Amino acid sequence: MARSDRYLEYNGLPLPTVSHSEASLKYFETFQVQDDDTFAITYPKSGTTWMQEILPLILNGGDLTPVQTIPNWDRVPWLEETRAALVMDKIPAPRTMVSHMPYHLMPASFFSSKAKVIYVTRNPKDVVVSSFYFHQMASFLDDPGSFDEFVDKFLAGQVLFGKWTDHVKSWRNTDMKERILHITYEEMVQDLQGAVQCISQFLGRELSAETLEHVANHCCFKNMKKNSMSNYSLVPQDIMDSKKSPFLRKGTAGDWKNHFSPVLEAKFTSAIREDMKGTNIELYWDDE
Repeated sequence: MARSDRYLEYNGLPLPTVSHSEASLKYFETFQVQDDDTFAITYPKSGTTWMQEILPLILNGGDLTPVQTIPNWDRVPWLEETRAALVMDKIPAPRTMVSHMPYHLMPASFFSSKAKVIYVTRNPKDVVVSSFYFHQMASFLDDPGSFDEFVDKFLAGQVLFGKWTDHVKSWRNTDMKERILHITYEEMVQDLQGAVQCISQFLGRELSAETLEHVANHCCFKNMKKNSMSNYSLVPQDIMDSKKSPFLRKGTAGDWKNHFSPVLEAKFTSAIREDMKGTNIELYWDDE
């Protein structure tokens, strides 16, 4: 990480100072998790914004009011970021929040609670492509350099929240059992209504077929991209320059094929497989 004033280090993880502080991380550590809380946990650029759209609609029976009137960072806040302390007390139960933290760094109260977790995994080749463009448009992050250079940084864990493989492994090697639902970004792309139904059942919310269709239709990429409460168009241009790259860029699976050379793809896949050795985690995208 080139510019130290842009990042602070938290337990070895680089976090952007534009949205994290010593105070916000203290708030995160001491946060009192309730049994009916729901967390959407992701490694950055793996579907966080999508979950911030889906969860409120599932929990309120498809009412669009919150997703059309409240910015996503306030309706489903990042627990480790500075906004959390300002908004969490205003969120009615059952509360929903997102986090990029690995399992072992979650608040102490999380482990003794019955709070549920939806963990979204995305093909790391698409993650690195999305992150590359995000670094280009976000002034508070280092310039990513060339794509090949950024891939090297990604594999070395010299990016936000460290290594992708460490994050994924931390949330698979847990004792959470019925408290955690693993879902993939690719499953959501392929069958969003089915994914919404799976999440709603996990949360104990039985939605009608009509409501499921309504939620899935609103949360499709083209509609989210038009929603000013979700597309980050409210963020000043000098912080996120959408002229360089829109925050919600494509919302597809497999865009990595337009960016990786065969040599780079082989190197990347080999490195990921090596890091995942000894786990029972299926690399479902390996044969793409």
